[in-house]
Amino acid sequence: MNLLMIGDVIGKPGRKAVAALVPELRRELALDLVVANGENSAAGRGLTESTARQLFDAGVDVITSGNHIWDQKEVMPLLDQETAILRPYNYPPAAPGRGILTQKGVTVLNLQGRTFMPHDIDCPFRAADAALSELPQRATIVVDMHGETTSEKQAMGRYLDGRVAAVVGTHTHVPTADTWVLPGGTAFVTDLGMVGPKESIIGNEIEPVLQRFLTGIPHRMPVADRSPTVQFNAVLVEIDEVTGHARSIRRVDREYRIDGE
Repeated sequence: MNLLMIGDVIGKPGRKAVAALVPELRRELALDLVVANGENSAAGRGLTESTARQLFDAGVDVITSGNHIWDQKEVMPLLDQETAILRPYNYPPAAPGRGILTQKGVTVLNLQGRTFMPHDIDCPFRAADAALSELPQRATIVVDMHGETTSEKQAMGRYLDGRVAAVVGTHTHVPTADTWVLPGGTAFVTDLGMVGPKESIIGNEIEPVLQRFLTGIPHRMPVADRSPTVQFNAVLVEIDEVTGHARSIRRVDREYRIDGE
């Protein structure tokens, strides 16, 4: 089984790159399932019905998210429907939506870290144990661990090694070079990266971000829509369907030019 897991999709540039690249990657890599983190796909903050539909139409099977899933209020009703959109599993039970679903024989679990992130959520490690305890022993499980720190994401990889097929980090928008299969058979990468403007600072226009650092004053930080190039960061995980463990993991990084649009 071939699974593509795509980093945080940033605004309109990210959606365009997904629409252009995912259909050809599905053919090129013989993909069985495509998972993308969509929490920044609506103008860089949150997810809407229309932006979610664009990702699904492009060939994404499951949309994961993180702390920005609540930024666009119109997404709330979608989270309680059968749409394949996840919010982090370790939010309180009263929060809209769900944090786990099974699609095409693969169970996708969405978790959010707590280090340098909102603390009014449950421990992601205990939440992972709770989620896995409800699943069949031979289930094929992949985890989007949405977190700020490399250490917390690596800790989750080690904690779930041998119990899931893959743990991939999201949230920082910066791809890491540590793709490997852990000793127990779990594919891991600290952060997928993003699908967003290359000429940017983590997908945002450069100057407002610089001014925020230089002055200490909050600035509006729009998506860098004028960047001529979009970077597309993802990983390909090959999973043994018998064991539910990973055979391999490798980066799938592309660039998409949007000059003249």
